[in-house]
Amino acid sequence: MRTHEVIIEPGRAERHYWRDLWRNRELLYILSMRDVSVRYKQTALGAAWGLIRPLTTMLIMVFVFSKIAKLTGDPGIPYPLMVLGGITVWTFFATAFTQISNSVTLNSNLVTKVYFPRLIMPLSAVAVSFIDFLVSLGLFILLAIWYQFVPDWHLLLLPVFIVLAVLAAFAFGLFFAVVNVRFRDIGQLIPFIVQVGFYVCPIAYSSRLVAQKAGEWWEPFYWFNPMVGIIDGFRWALLGENAYFNPRSLLISVAIITVCLGLSLYFFRKRENTFVDDI
Repeated sequence: MRTHEVIIEPGRAERHYWRDLWRNRELLYILSMRDVSVRYKQTALGAAWGLIRPLTTMLIMVFVFSKIAKLTGDPGIPYPLMVLGGITVWTFFATAFTQISNSVTLNSNLVTKVYFPRLIMPLSAVAVSFIDFLVSLGLFILLAIWYQFVPDWHLLLLPVFIVLAVLAAFAFGLFFAVVNVRFRDIGQLIPFIVQVGFYVCPIAYSSRLVAQKAGEWWEPFYWFNPMVGIIDGFRWALLGENAYFNPRSLLISVAIITVCLGLSLYFFRKRENTFVDDI
């Protein structure tokens, strides 16, 4: 392991922040692996929980919304595949958002003892959610094989929507990470936000149904949900042309995420020097 000397002096954190962040990349790796090991330590099923949760959620939603509520998916697409596609990307975003929002408070023992760029904590928090995402994506592939559903060239654009989901988690998670240090009530609010978001996003239903309600007073608010464009685009990349996808909603998502990410990053950098006092 290579070492380097860091002299803490007034103004250093501002002048060399991004260089220090790069130099501490090994710490980023260590914290990421620690979070992964803690998540699955002393569990009988281990990473299989990343398979059980989306599978159980999909089965319940298919039964409730398809069999009881009689909702249908996009034409030519098996309803379970459509639901699982939405669950996969939403769970990835929701888990990453939650972990990022709690990253500073969960690492309070490090914050109060040693200097390092605090942005490492939110960055390392994404590791667990990404592993769960890969497991859930594997489940989707198995279900697609079961339905004999073959993806087309749209699959090449899948990484774009994965990156957007990560950026969306940071855009909102960084803000809550800062506020959560000062007001611990935020820790109670975050699960509520995730729960509400699950139902206002197109997971058990297609945005095609919303598009058919054009003119309703709530319709513009729906399209300004940044996760709508990401979820629809993710399913479009996995399921092809038959999956409903409105490019305009993606442009709205990119614009909102870009603005919120810039503001949240600025807010995080502005307040990170006060973390020790607030903790």
